Amino acid sequence: MKILIVDDSTTMRRIIKNLLIKSGYSDILEAGDGQEALEVLEGNTDVGLILTDWNMPRMTGIDFVKKVRGDERFGRVPIIMVTTNTSKVEIIQAIGAGVNNYIAKPFTPGTIKDKIEQTLKQMAS
Repeated sequence: MKILIVDDSTTMRRIIKNLLIKSGYSDILEAGDGQEALEVLEGNTDVGLILTDWNMPRMTGIDFVKKVRGDERFGRVPIIMVTTNTSKVEIIQAIGAGVNNYIAKPFTPGTIKDKIEQTLKQMAS
């Protein structure tokens, strides 16, 4: 399965990518913001999961999620928000935009794997 990581921090992308590789995922794409992520999706219509940050320049994670959900090619791709924005209001806003799951930064290595498995299981049923 192809996974797209969207985060303006190269360090955070590297951390998430390494955790994904340790969890058995190897087909990983990266983008530094929502605008770049949309460009990556244009060339990779077979992405099976998106992990995105909220706070990014040019296009925020929330705006990116709304664009993805508005595109029939990607509308059913599971999206997990990985962010420091953890208030109840923000979580409700993310879910309203179309996020399937939510990971609060900082997170433990097992959290990413667990949330991915949980999200993919929910999408399959």
